[in-house]
Amino acid sequence: MSAPVATYTPDNCKTAFQLNWALSLFWHAPADGCDWLPELQAATEADGVRILRHEFLKPGVSQFLVSTRPEVAPERIVWSVKGRLQHAVRRERPKAFRRNDGLRSIGSATRETIEEYVRSQVAHHPMADPRAEEILRAVQIDDPSVDLSAPRHSAHGLYWYNLQVCFVRDGRCMEIRPEPLHRMREMIVKSAAKHAHLLSTAGIVADHIHLTLGCNVEQSPADVALSYMNNLAYACGMKRVFAFGFYVGTFGEYDLGVTWS
Repeated sequence: MSAPVATYTPDNCKTAFQLNWALSLFWHAPADGCDWLPELQAATEADGVRILRHEFLKPGVSQFLVSTRPEVAPERIVWSVKGRLQHAVRRERPKAFRRNDGLRSIGSATRETIEEYVRSQVAHHPMADPRAEEILRAVQIDDPSVDLSAPRHSAHGLYWYNLQVCFVRDGRCMEIRPEPLHRMREMIVKSAAKHAHLLSTAGIVADHIHLTLGCNVEQSPADVALSYMNNLAYACGMKRVFAFGFYVGTFGEYDLGVTWS
Protein backbone atom coordinates (compact mmCIF):
# COMPACT_ATOMS: atom_id res chain seq x y z
CA MET A 1 0.00 0.00 0.00
CA SER A 2 1.38 3.39 -0.97
CA ALA A 3 1.96 6.03 1.70
CA PRO A 4 -0.79 8.62 2.02
CA VAL A 5 -0.19 11.90 0.22
CA ALA A 6 0.65 14.73 2.61
CA THR A 7 -2.17 17.24 2.99
CA TYR A 8 0.15 19.97 4.29
CA THR A 9 3.44 20.72 2.56
CA PRO A 10 6.05 23.51 2.60
CA ASP A 11 4.63 24.72 -0.69
CA ASN A 12 0.99 25.10 0.34
CA CYS A 13 1.45 26.39 3.90
CA LYS A 14 2.20 29.90 5.07
CA THR A 15 4.45 30.12 8.09
CA ALA A 16 4.63 32.60 10.95
CA PHE A 17 7.80 32.20 12.97
CA GLN A 18 10.21 33.59 15.52
CA LEU A 19 13.30 31.39 15.66
CA ASN A 20 16.27 32.60 17.66
CA TRP A 21 19.33 30.80 18.95
CA ALA A 22 22.42 31.35 21.05
CA LEU A 23 25.40 29.49 19.58
CA SER A 24 28.61 29.09 21.59
CA LEU A 25 31.87 28.20 19.82
CA PHE A 26 35.09 27.41 21.65
CA TRP A 27 38.41 28.48 20.17
CA HIS A 28 41.58 26.44 20.68
CA ALA A 29 43.47 29.65 21.45
CA PRO A 30 41.99 32.92 22.76
CA ALA A 31 40.63 35.21 20.09
CA ASP A 32 40.31 38.92 20.64
CA GLY A 33 39.20 40.35 17.31
CA CYS A 34 36.24 39.81 15.00
CA ASP A 35 37.09 41.64 11.79
CA TRP A 36 35.72 38.52 10.07
CA LEU A 37 32.14 39.23 11.25
CA PRO A 38 30.78 41.17 8.21
CA GLU A 39 32.08 38.52 5.82
CA LEU A 40 30.64 35.76 7.97
CA GLN A 41 27.23 37.45 8.18
CA ALA A 42 27.04 37.71 4.40
CA ALA A 43 28.06 34.08 3.94
CA THR A 44 25.62 32.55 6.43
CA GLU A 45 22.70 34.59 5.11
CA ALA A 46 22.71 32.35 2.04
CA ASP A 47 22.18 29.35 4.35
CA GLY A 48 19.05 30.86 5.93
CA VAL A 49 21.05 31.77 9.05
CA ARG A 50 21.17 35.44 10.03
CA ILE A 51 23.81 36.49 12.57
CA LEU A 52 22.28 39.25 14.65
CA ARG A 53 25.07 39.71 17.15
CA HIS A 54 28.43 38.37 18.29
CA GLU A 55 30.43 38.84 21.47
CA PHE A 56 33.31 37.18 23.27
CA LEU A 57 32.01 35.86 26.58
CA LYS A 58 35.68 35.43 27.44
CA PRO A 59 38.75 35.37 25.16
CA GLY A 60 38.26 31.78 23.99
CA VAL A 61 34.46 31.68 23.69
CA SER A 62 32.39 33.25 20.92
CA GLN A 63 28.66 33.59 21.38
CA PHE A 64 26.39 34.35 18.45
CA LEU A 65 22.77 35.41 18.51
CA VAL A 66 21.21 34.13 15.29
CA SER A 67 17.81 33.86 13.69
CA THR A 68 16.77 31.26 11.16
CA ARG A 69 14.07 30.42 8.68
CA PRO A 70 11.67 27.55 9.47
CA GLU A 71 13.21 25.19 6.90
CA VAL A 72 16.65 25.35 8.55
CA ALA A 73 17.43 22.49 10.94
CA PRO A 74 19.40 23.55 14.03
CA GLU A 75 22.34 21.33 13.10
CA ARG A 76 22.72 23.49 9.99
CA ILE A 77 23.26 26.56 12.17
CA VAL A 78 26.42 25.03 13.58
CA TRP A 79 27.52 23.84 10.15
CA SER A 80 26.95 27.29 8.65
CA VAL A 81 28.49 29.51 11.32
CA LYS A 82 31.30 27.27 12.51
CA GLY A 83 32.20 25.95 9.08
CA ARG A 84 32.19 29.30 7.34
CA LEU A 85 34.09 30.99 10.18
CA GLN A 86 36.76 28.29 10.08
CA HIS A 87 37.08 28.94 6.36
CA ALA A 88 37.41 32.69 6.95
CA VAL A 89 40.26 32.33 9.48
CA ARG A 90 41.93 29.25 7.97
CA ARG A 91 45.23 30.98 7.12
CA GLU A 92 45.92 32.23 10.63
CA ARG A 93 44.12 29.38 12.45
CA PRO A 94 43.98 26.12 10.45
CA LYS A 95 42.17 24.38 13.31
CA ALA A 96 40.50 27.24 15.09
CA PHE A 97 37.80 25.51 17.10
CA ARG A 98 37.34 22.77 19.61
CA ARG A 99 35.10 19.92 18.63
CA ASN A 100 32.36 20.72 21.13
CA ASP A 101 29.83 23.54 20.83
CA GLY A 102 26.58 24.61 22.41
CA LEU A 103 23.28 25.62 20.85
CA ARG A 104 20.37 27.02 22.82
CA SER A 105 16.89 27.98 21.60
CA ILE A 106 15.68 31.27 23.04
CA GLY A 107 12.64 33.44 22.55
CA SER A 108 10.81 36.56 23.60
CA ALA A 109 9.51 34.72 26.69
CA THR A 110 10.97 32.02 28.93
CA ARG A 111 10.09 28.34 28.99
CA GLU A 112 8.06 28.72 32.20
CA THR A 113 5.98 31.50 30.65
CA ILE A 114 5.35 29.61 27.40
CA GLU A 115 4.42 26.34 29.08
CA GLU A 116 2.08 28.09 31.48
CA TYR A 117 0.42 29.88 28.56
CA VAL A 118 -0.17 26.59 26.75
CA ARG A 119 -1.42 24.67 29.78
CA SER A 120 -3.95 27.43 30.51
CA GLN A 121 -5.51 27.54 27.03
CA VAL A 122 -8.91 26.33 28.21
CA ALA A 123 -9.06 29.15 30.75
CA HIS A 124 -7.98 31.66 28.11
CA HIS A 125 -10.74 30.53 25.75
CA PRO A 126 -13.82 29.84 27.92
CA MET A 127 -16.83 28.13 26.39
CA ALA A 128 -20.42 29.20 26.97
CA ASP A 129 -21.42 25.59 27.63
CA PRO A 130 -19.78 24.13 30.79
CA ARG A 131 -20.06 20.64 29.29
CA ALA A 132 -17.91 21.69 26.31
CA GLU A 133 -15.32 23.14 28.66
CA GLU A 134 -15.23 19.88 30.61
CA ILE A 135 -14.66 17.93 27.39
CA LEU A 136 -11.76 20.20 26.46
CA ARG A 137 -10.17 19.95 29.91
CA ALA A 138 -10.13 16.17 29.55
CA VAL A 139 -7.87 16.29 26.45
CA GLN A 140 -5.20 18.69 27.70
CA ILE A 141 -1.62 17.42 28.09
CA ASP A 142 0.65 18.54 30.90
CA ASP A 143 3.47 16.09 31.59
CA PRO A 144 5.55 17.12 34.63
CA SER A 145 8.06 14.35 33.91
CA VAL A 146 9.23 16.19 30.77
CA ASP A 147 11.95 18.71 31.60
CA LEU A 148 12.65 21.00 28.65
CA SER A 149 15.26 22.86 30.70
CA ALA A 150 17.64 19.89 30.54
CA PRO A 151 20.29 19.79 27.79
CA ARG A 152 20.36 17.08 25.16
CA HIS A 153 23.44 15.67 23.46
CA SER A 154 24.47 15.76 19.82
CA ALA A 155 27.66 14.37 18.29
CA HIS A 156 29.43 17.68 18.93
CA GLY A 157 28.04 19.09 22.14
CA LEU A 158 24.99 20.12 24.09
CA TYR A 159 21.81 21.61 22.73
CA TRP A 160 18.45 22.91 23.87
CA TYR A 161 15.89 22.86 21.05
CA ASN A 162 12.42 23.78 22.28
CA LEU A 163 9.56 24.71 19.98
CA GLN A 164 6.11 26.15 20.48
CA VAL A 165 3.90 25.06 17.59
CA CYS A 166 0.39 26.30 16.84
CA PHE A 167 -2.19 25.19 14.27
CA VAL A 168 -5.57 26.85 13.67
CA ARG A 169 -8.57 24.83 12.52
CA ASP A 170 -9.69 25.47 8.99
CA GLY A 171 -12.21 28.30 8.89
CA ARG A 172 -11.92 28.62 12.67
CA CYS A 173 -14.43 25.77 12.89
CA MET A 174 -15.17 24.69 16.46
CA GLU A 175 -14.64 21.07 17.48
CA ILE A 176 -16.06 20.08 20.86
CA ARG A 177 -17.04 16.45 20.22
CA PRO A 178 -15.24 14.10 22.62
CA GLU A 179 -14.34 11.35 20.14
CA PRO A 180 -12.49 13.48 17.54
CA LEU A 181 -10.73 15.45 20.28
CA HIS A 182 -9.51 12.31 22.04
CA ARG A 183 -8.40 10.87 18.71
CA MET A 184 -6.34 13.98 18.04
CA ARG A 185 -4.85 13.92 21.52
CA GLU A 186 -3.84 10.30 21.05
CA MET A 187 -2.23 11.10 17.70
CA ILE A 188 -0.23 13.97 19.21
CA VAL A 189 1.16 11.60 21.86
CA LYS A 190 1.95 8.91 19.25
CA SER A 191 3.63 11.43 16.95
CA ALA A 192 5.83 12.73 19.75
CA ALA A 193 6.90 9.19 20.62
CA LYS A 194 7.57 8.31 16.99
CA HIS A 195 9.86 11.31 16.46
CA ALA A 196 11.48 11.12 19.93
CA HIS A 197 10.10 14.54 20.82
CA LEU A 198 9.73 15.64 24.42
CA LEU A 199 6.08 16.69 24.67
CA SER A 200 5.60 18.79 27.79
CA THR A 201 2.25 20.47 27.16
CA ALA A 202 -0.55 20.51 24.60
CA GLY A 203 -3.30 23.11 24.70
CA ILE A 204 -6.16 21.63 22.68
CA VAL A 205 -9.12 23.97 22.37
CA ALA A 206 -12.09 24.13 20.05
CA ASP A 207 -10.47 26.01 17.17
CA HIS A 208 -6.69 25.65 17.59
CA ILE A 209 -3.89 23.62 19.16
CA HIS A 210 -0.65 24.68 20.88
CA LEU A 211 2.23 22.28 21.57
CA THR A 212 5.50 22.70 23.47
CA LEU A 213 8.16 20.26 22.36
CA GLY A 214 11.80 19.37 22.81
CA CYS A 215 13.00 18.40 19.34
CA ASN A 216 16.01 16.83 17.62
CA VAL A 217 18.66 19.03 15.97
CA GLU A 218 18.37 17.30 12.61
CA GLN A 219 14.68 18.28 12.25
CA SER A 220 13.76 21.73 11.01
CA PRO A 221 10.92 23.62 12.73
CA ALA A 222 8.90 23.37 9.51
CA ASP A 223 9.37 19.59 9.38
CA VAL A 224 8.25 19.29 13.00
CA ALA A 225 5.09 21.33 12.47
CA LEU A 226 4.13 19.65 9.19
CA SER A 227 4.59 16.18 10.65
CA TYR A 228 2.01 16.87 13.37
CA MET A 229 -0.40 18.56 10.98
CA ASN A 230 -0.31 15.63 8.55
CA ASN A 231 -0.56 13.01 11.28
CA LEU A 232 -3.60 14.80 12.71
CA ALA A 233 -5.17 15.03 9.26
CA TYR A 234 -4.59 11.29 8.88
CA ALA A 235 -6.19 10.62 12.26
CA CYS A 236 -9.25 12.55 11.08
CA GLY A 237 -9.70 10.56 7.87
CA MET A 238 -7.31 12.60 5.68
CA LYS A 239 -9.54 15.63 6.06
CA ARG A 240 -8.39 19.24 5.85
CA VAL A 241 -8.44 19.81 9.58
CA PHE A 242 -6.30 22.94 9.81
CA ALA A 243 -5.80 26.07 7.78
CA PHE A 244 -2.82 25.95 5.43
CA GLY A 245 -0.41 27.62 7.81
CA PHE A 246 1.21 27.32 11.20
CA TYR A 247 3.30 29.16 13.79
CA VAL A 248 6.63 27.95 15.15
CA GLY A 249 8.68 29.74 17.79
CA THR A 250 11.73 28.88 19.84
CA PHE A 251 11.92 29.27 23.60
CA GLY A 252 14.18 28.28 26.47
CA GLU A 253 15.33 29.13 29.95
CA TYR A 254 16.35 32.65 28.95
CA ASP A 255 14.60 35.30 26.94
CA LEU A 256 16.35 37.59 24.50
CA GLY A 257 16.72 40.41 27.00
CA VAL A 258 18.32 38.29 29.70
CA THR A 259 20.69 36.49 27.36
CA TRP A 260 21.99 39.62 25.67
CA SER A 261 21.87 42.25 28.42
